[in-house]
Amino acid sequence: MNQNALKEIETVATNVEVRKFGMRDKVGYLFGDFGNDFFFMLVSSFLMVYYTDIFNINAATVGILFLIARVWDAVADVTWGRFIDTRKPTKHGKFKPWILRMSFPLVLSGVLMFVKIPGMSDGFYLAYAFITYLVWGTLYSTVNIPYGSMASVITNDPVERTTLSTFRTMGAMLAALIINVVGPLILFVNNKADADRFLLGAILFGILSISCYVACYKLSTERVVMSETKEQKTNWGKTVKSLLKNKPLISILMASLTFMMLTMLIGAVNVYLFKDYFGSASSLSVVGFIQTAVVFLAIPLVKPMVDKFGKKETAATGMLLAAVVYTLLYFLPTLTTVQFIIISAFGMFGFAFFNIVVWAFVTDVIDYHEYVTGLREDGTVYSIYSFARKVGQAVAGGIGGVAISAIGYNAALKEQTQDTLEGIYTLGTLVPGVIYLVIFLILVFLYPLNKQRTNQLAMDLAERRKDNN
Repeated sequence: MNQNALKEIETVATNVEVRKFGMRDKVGYLFGDFGNDFFFMLVSSFLMVYYTDIFNINAATVGILFLIARVWDAVADVTWGRFIDTRKPTKHGKFKPWILRMSFPLVLSGVLMFVKIPGMSDGFYLAYAFITYLVWGTLYSTVNIPYGSMASVITNDPVERTTLSTFRTMGAMLAALIINVVGPLILFVNNKADADRFLLGAILFGILSISCYVACYKLSTERVVMSETKEQKTNWGKTVKSLLKNKPLISILMASLTFMMLTMLIGAVNVYLFKDYFGSASSLSVVGFIQTAVVFLAIPLVKPMVDKFGKKETAATGMLLAAVVYTLLYFLPTLTTVQFIIISAFGMFGFAFFNIVVWAFVTDVIDYHEYVTGLREDGTVYSIYSFARKVGQAVAGGIGGVAISAIGYNAALKEQTQDTLEGIYTLGTLVPGVIYLVIFLILVFLYPLNKQRTNQLAMDLAERRKDNN
């Protein structure tokens, strides 16, 4: 592949030499998701217990709030993505200025979620929770959509985009480690949620979040910029029609949504698998640590593998490995807890590759959209992807509970029946094995952008942009 052809795109729009893509961009992009996930992980892990234990809101009501918020966030994503695409680029780029502008109100709204005004009624706390959570979710879209869209304009090189996806995953994993390890030490007093401690934690994590957003803004450089005089006006009808015909987008959405829903199912089922089937709830912390560790083991392998084989091929191979491992576990029901964890680690290692490169798939889909339509609509395409994921999250939110209920789980029993235990084991092994195989098949047979086509797409766009300037 002619790498020079890919590099030409970075300066063709402005005819001004810019700093070459390098470690500074990777670290800057890492800081973006690092900043995102300080609050995203805090909300995901601890907001429910804050609402139930401090605001005294019924858990079912909290579930309804989360469902409404996910649907609303999905709409906000598309609205903001479309808005971003109608803005003219500034001298600092089209996307990263919005990250800086909106990060301050985003973090402020995040802190406000964890403010408890003493002496108010239950109705007030319920209304306060709804308003502040919905505002935070809306403002999260105003930062996350430009952040996700920015990857496609930092570099045009498919392999370099993979490294951005890798560093984004690293940022998310680092934030998750800090929140899940340090968070409980700050937020709880004598094993109980403490309102003052939650506010302190929100302020501390908010300061860290702002610092990360500023670092992302300072270190990242947007290079792929459409010429302002040649830029076409966006047409929503044309965009929707082209998105429905965008086979790479549809197929990667299918794979990503299936993977996300399975991840939520496994997260729910693993609690019962280790607590009831293996009788070792404490092993869950070991599993969580291993799942993070295998991601960091996979990270240094991703770039050389993508460079040699391609993103599609690397992710598909990982999915096949995960499918084989989890299916094998189904036929080994007499394993000890330690043996099960060791073998399942190979499956986690397999699906880690998909998890690492998934965001790089999205940048290729954005390029394909431009190739077909002639329109550069990074924000719109990325927001459609984010919209679908959030709708999927809303739909899949109760999938674990439904599955556990379907196999006859009864919380009132001291010990579950043998049929229920076998059902739990099947949900934790065979079901993931089959679904990972389905994702493998989607990638192999439906997703069209293999290594050769991805590289050719990048070069064709480079040549087209040269001709247009």
